[in-house]
Amino acid sequence: MVKQTTALTLGLFTLLAQAQMSPVGLWRSIDDESKQPKAEIRITQTASAGLSGVVERSLQNNPNTDPICNLCTDDRKGKPKLGMEIIRGGQQGDGKAVWEGGKILDPENGKNYSLRLTPIEGGKKLEVRGYIGTPLLGRSQTWIRIQ
Repeated sequence: MVKQTTALTLGLFTLLAQAQMSPVGLWRSIDDESKQPKAEIRITQTASAGLSGVVERSLQNNPNTDPICNLCTDDRKGKPKLGMEIIRGGQQGDGKAVWEGGKILDPENGKNYSLRLTPIEGGKKLEVRGYIGTPLLGRSQTWIRIQ
């Protein structure tokens, strides 16, 4: 009985560790310039569409920030940034702890970038890289896991 309980406990810890090494969850983004928390983004995953990341909460109190994505050029143009899907698509690479193939929208400038997500520090943080063409031409942010 003790061996079964120990095996079950170890199995649960393994599953929890694997779940932490996924981009799925609630994340806090940090502003590039001020280094202050900017927003909370919930990332989910479906088998057919891949990843989806939605802005759940804004953490900035800047009256100069437009709450509408007027610079967007796709179906999100003129829509509120709060509740907006900013991550679309992306799948885990074979045998890798990296999710690629999707797009990320910067609602501040309305531009879409190719996406690479890499859980780091045991899944406590997420390296978010947006780029054009090659991953070498872009910028990265580190998001902090909330859930």
